[in-house]
Amino acid sequence: MGLVVSNPCDAIERPRTIQSVARGYSADEVRRLLAVVPDTVAGGRDRAILLTLVLTGRRRTQVITLRAGDLTVEGETCFYAYRGKGGKRGRRELPHPAFEAIRATLADAGRELPSMAPEESLWQAGARPEGVTSGTFYARFRRYLQAAGLTPTGIHVLRHTAAKLRRDAGESIDDVSAFLDHSSLAVTTVYLRRLEGQEDRAWREVAEAIGL
Repeated sequence: MGLVVSNPCDAIERPRTIQSVARGYSADEVRRLLAVVPDTVAGGRDRAILLTLVLTGRRRTQVITLRAGDLTVEGETCFYAYRGKGGKRGRRELPHPAFEAIRATLADAGRELPSMAPEESLWQAGARPEGVTSGTFYARFRRYLQAAGLTPTGIHVLRHTAAKLRRDAGESIDDVSAFLDHSSLAVTTVYLRRLEGQEDRAWREVAEAIGL
């Protein structure tokens, strides 16, 4: 109709998005978390899942859905196969502590990896031969966090933790990027920057200038 010659919405300030704070536990906090896991059949299974999450950096679904056929043992080394984002398949070494914890929890369920059918879950402790559900593990994980005095959060914090601990151990950004299956180094750089925080190199001079 020609009554409006400009867009009245141009003067509206768009809401600012606040990036959520990434979290990653320190080695000491991981020890505290593992220390509160009970020495029971179900606790042994949960410990194996926690170790696998922290040591592999895989996402919750990738770990919870692991089956016997996903593991292959070559000499002294165990490898696990997984499906990543976009259907991408990967095969990585399963760190020995996680492998031993998995074998222990299978033994609690009266199972051994060589005799299991490929489609059987690795997490059979208790009365669920099909394995633990993601929701059940999440509820137990939250209780462990509370018992360890850690802030309640989601299981994805363990993927952050895996990245943080590897960076703390001296791995390069390239190494961490490959470890996490990130699409680019830029993604990993932002990921780590949020986890590590930025060192303030000038606060001492400012404090001295104002007499503190």
